[in-house]
Amino acid sequence: MTIAAAAPEPVFVDTNVLVYAAIPAFPLHVDAKTRLTELEADGAPLWISRQTLREYLSALSRPSTYTPPIPMTSLLADVSALLSRFQVLEDGPAVTSALLTILAVVPCVGKQVYDANIVATMLAHGIPRLFTHNVGDFKRFSTLIEILPLVEAKKNGK
Repeated sequence: MTIAAAAPEPVFVDTNVLVYAAIPAFPLHVDAKTRLTELEADGAPLWISRQTLREYLSALSRPSTYTPPIPMTSLLADVSALLSRFQVLEDGPAVTSALLTILAVVPCVGKQVYDANIVATMLAHGIPRLFTHNVGDFKRFSTLIEILPLVEAKKNGK
């Protein structure tokens, strides 16, 4: 009797990973590209949301330490490529309901509500894992989702 291996659980990819993977000048560029490729090779279904796409456009259309603003025509081509590469979760009544439930029990203010919305989107669609570099931003939700860090935390100063 052969025991089939369990299919990898789906993963939601946070905007910061997409941004790092897109821009070679970012210090975590290689890490982001490598880890995304590894997840794909493992067969993990990779998901983003409409919010992720808006955040991507917002982040890269303004100047940063590592890049000038990227022209919108180039960013629109990037979004088309992202839509081809990743599955996209929709925002709707189930996400709003999950968001309101989360906000009632997890302290969130200001921009943290956007992070809560990502978690709500994941929960509403049954996505258990989040791939992000912003581990600290999502730690408050760690009882609801599994966080896959882009870069493992260094222990004991190593």
